[in-house]
Amino acid sequence: MTEKFRNKYRIPSTRLPHWDYAGSSAYFVTICTRNREYYFGRIVNGTMLLSPIGKLADECWQDIPNHTRNVELDAFMVMPNHVHGIIILNDTDDDKNVEPRHALSLHPQMAAISPDASQIDT
Repeated sequence: MTEKFRNKYRIPSTRLPHWDYAGSSAYFVTICTRNREYYFGRIVNGTMLLSPIGKLADECWQDIPNHTRNVELDAFMVMPNHVHGIIILNDTDDDKNVEPRHALSLHPQMAAISPDASQIDT
């Protein structure tokens, strides 16, 4: 069994060892916030109320097709401390779609923002 990534995760990898992740397929993606902090908003009466960071996460997801070729987006949900989405990679004969044309890191912007519940629209 291989070592856990940076000795942080419960399992070594969720990737199938012989699957070609560059090929056409639909993938279910979950991305969690650091320390499971509620950065993206909160749930009130069964409705997710997005914080400014939650709105940014939603906008960034919707913008993925503008930065990567042959990508379709399916279902997507922002939760208080994570996001779920289905991304569909459509391979063509002359192009592998996992090579991004542009990448954006939010890390420097996120450093100055705390999960302040007062920032959430009600």
